[in-house]
Amino acid sequence: MSPEPAEYEAWYHTPRGRWIAGREAALLLRLLRPQPGASLLDAGCGTGHFSRRFARAGLNVTGADPDPAMLAYARTHSAGPDLDYVRADARALPFPDASFDYTAAVTSLCFVPEPVKALQELWRVSRRGVVLGLLNRRSLLRRHKQGRGGYRGARWDDWREVRQWLAALEPPPAYQRQRTAIFFPDGGAPARLVEAVLPGWLPWGGFLGVVLRRGDG
Repeated sequence: MSPEPAEYEAWYHTPRGRWIAGREAALLLRLLRPQPGASLLDAGCGTGHFSRRFARAGLNVTGADPDPAMLAYARTHSAGPDLDYVRADARALPFPDASFDYTAAVTSLCFVPEPVKALQELWRVSRRGVVLGLLNRRSLLRRHKQGRGGYRGARWDDWREVRQWLAALEPPPAYQRQRTAIFFPDGGAPARLVEAVLPGWLPWGGFLGVVLRRGDG
């Protein structure tokens, strides 16, 4: 059973949740390097937490989610002309090709049983590129959290597997890059100090960020 939207969102407002979400959003924006005012589809947006973060970074954001309760919460807690929400499944997006400058999926593909199909759709509707936030199988986070709480039912991916997904994309990405974050998932003060100096190319962060760019992206 999916968590209630307010319960789900409340985690992001705990000290640990704020820190983790902030690190994740910073990594994705650093990988994507979007131009201000560009359009972005946030697929599997849930309560709209990352949609709001993307909007605060200067993007025009459309959040998409199949859960009407999550969308209702997102609409109630988001305001402004740069945010919109639609009901949609990431595996069958109701948009023409190249509808958005960028597309994103932040820890939502982890709950999609056909991630390659969803990635094909994200690629199809993007003009410039896709950024993904995935749960990293090669991490302490997986050892501590797999099958528990909000991670129950989630799939944990590996960069080698994700690279295999790319064979289904047409045209193939002209550029790809991956980085990780959240090396010590307890989020305590020592963890935050160490996290600040660890390079993102280390492979065992709990959050795996991936950017894929088109030739003109």
